[in-house]
Amino acid sequence: MQTNQPRRRMLICMQSTSVRIDVTTHDELKRLAVEFDTTVGNTVALAVRALRQERIGDQLHLDQRDDETAWLDADLG
Repeated sequence: MQTNQPRRRMLICMQSTSVRIDVTTHDELKRLAVEFDTTVGNTVALAVRALRQERIGDQLHLDQRDDETAWLDADLG
């Protein structure tokens, strides 16, 4: 059954703030947002997440400390 009532849509607004960036970086953010079919704000969020993940990956490549090696080699029996 179809009605002639307009669809209700929920508008989700995020709290925002301004960040000063150069024009070239802003243009690149807009280009990436179009490429990823998302907003500039979401593109920034994705970039921040990628940087965090990269930092974690870098930390995982470090040699283990002695206490970490001892913990991993501990006898579970």
